[in-house]
Amino acid sequence: MREAVGPCSIRVASADAGETTRVRLRRSFARGDVATWGYDEARAARAVDARTVLESARSVICVAIAYATREPVRAPLEGRVSCYAWSLDYHRTLVAMLEKAAAGIDAYAGAHVTAVVCDTKPLAERAFAAGAGLGWVGKHTNLITPEAGSFAFLGEIVTALELASDAPLRKDCGRCTRCVDACPTGALRGDYTIDATRCISDLTQRTDGIPRPMRALVGTWVWGCDLCQWVCPPTQRAAIAGGPAFEPVSRRTAAPDLMSLLRLRSGEYRRDYEPTAMGWRGAAVLRRNAAVALGNLLDRAAVPALADALEHDPHPMVRGHVAWALGRIGSPPAIGALRTRRPKEGDPGVREEIDAAMTAQA
Repeated sequence: MREAVGPCSIRVASADAGETTRVRLRRSFARGDVATWGYDEARAARAVDARTVLESARSVICVAIAYATREPVRAPLEGRVSCYAWSLDYHRTLVAMLEKAAAGIDAYAGAHVTAVVCDTKPLAERAFAAGAGLGWVGKHTNLITPEAGSFAFLGEIVTALELASDAPLRKDCGRCTRCVDACPTGALRGDYTIDATRCISDLTQRTDGIPRPMRALVGTWVWGCDLCQWVCPPTQRAAIAGGPAFEPVSRRTAAPDLMSLLRLRSGEYRRDYEPTAMGWRGAAVLRRNAAVALGNLLDRAAVPALADALEHDPHPMVRGHVAWALGRIGSPPAIGALRTRRPKEGDPGVREEIDAAMTAQA
């Protein structure tokens, strides 16, 4: 049984997030902070106005739900997954809960006066939540709630009802820069903004190649990253309060064996990962991430599996990252696998990756 979602906080905001949020988002998009997601400045205008979700919107009921659960002890060749993705897809869990509440509001009003959002529509969720007093946006750009720190899922019920708005919290991060200092890629600027194109969470979810200079910085993360949240003092003080709904589906979702993940195919992907928040990018993305993680572990025991993937993986993107991993490990068998594959490789991008990997060891 996974129905219980754990502690939940509810506040109300007005239907417009305000000019400050509008300007902040416009500047973020203009800088290219979220370039890999294809967002443009027009999205900023839509995201701050709940009427783009519900034309008659007057208020936004903002909900924050604690989701952190106990982290597993990992074996040497197991990868890391951000804890939001361990469980069944939180979007479905929260949407089901919010839709049930929205149906009650509609019944009370005697008309359809609601629309549900959970990271599924262009709505500036953190800005609305901060405006409603659920928490404040930290320097890591996540919402920090008093109850759960930043390990809180956000959802909204946009409604045509005129509800009294709650006051925002008078809090910020002060001089604390722990999240900024902990970020391996320098994605956090320290001014409450982020270059998401450098964020490990973004890098592990993109569908093209991870830029070569960034790969060594990804570490063993195969989906998302929690480093900036773990070091956040309010999050460290918060209880591990996620309910049964957010427990890991299996060890494969919380601490995946990297060798097995490197061999992941569509059937296993549909069974093990598609029901989770990792289920929208495809098996090749997870295989690519496993290759990068194995390269960063520098464990020569991974060379036979990487060599096999270089020969047989059907996706050029994966083979290219496998070549990088073999070059990073750099043992004689690893370099031998690269030399063996080079004359047989038909994809020019993969050949370039093989050449770069061998050159790095020359």
